Amino acid sequence: MRRGIVGIITIVSALAGILWLGGLAMAIQDQFFAAKAPPAGTVKYPKEEKTDNRGIYIVALGDSLTRGTGDESGKGYVGYMVDQLRQKTAKPIRVTNLAIKGQRSAGLLQQLGQAEIERQLKLADMIVMTIGGNDLFQGGEALKLAPKQIEQAKASYLRNLDRIFQTIRRINKDAVVFYIGLYNPFSDLGDAKQTSAIVRQWNFASAETAARYSNIIAVPTFDLFALHGNDYLYSDHFHPNKEGYKRIGERVASLITFTEGDEK
Repeated sequence: MRRGIVGIITIVSALAGILWLGGLAMAIQDQFFAAKAPPAGTVKYPKEEKTDNRGIYIVALGDSLTRGTGDESGKGYVGYMVDQLRQKTAKPIRVTNLAIKGQRSAGLLQQLGQAEIERQLKLADMIVMTIGGNDLFQGGEALKLAPKQIEQAKASYLRNLDRIFQTIRRINKDAVVFYIGLYNPFSDLGDAKQTSAIVRQWNFASAETAARYSNIIAVPTFDLFALHGNDYLYSDHFHPNKEGYKRIGERVASLITFTEGDEK
């Protein structure tokens, strides 16, 4: 009888010891590992970081300068600009070139009304454009126009340019727009001083129009062709050649910086 009681006491003591050890283990787990397993209803999952697999998307607009007419390599300033940007960022860069040869400001404004163009612009991280050269030079006819006619052409162009910027900003309020200014392709002619003055006036008025809008940058190119301009012109003496486009592309790229996360 006494042995049976002793046995029961031993079993009970053993069970108590096991329960005590289990409680101690649970207490230690709660003390040191609670952060890994918070009570139900209080779990906060970390926010997933936004990943942009499409990289940097650039839309190019405008006329034959943006198409790259005159560059035997076919790259144009857009291609040389991208070459420079790829040295600044590890992100993939994709470009859609929507420029049309011979296009004037009225044509670009009309083009922006197309559904597919609007869709592309909505996706753009960056927009580059040239426009105005055909409005001013009109295939060389500007050299024969009276000052009053040139002023009328400029006024019409500036109204279109303002509406172009307004439309782009309505479609995409965040993308940085680089509007590339005019140069004088006729700097070797007798009236170069007069034509240069006209081009500078158009550039100034265009830059003033761009300044009314956020993140629209007027990029000057007049100085790039001011000295030894023929060295940078194609055989038509109007469009840039490979070296001329390269200078424009490098000028645009020099104005573009990336955030720390985008850099190599």
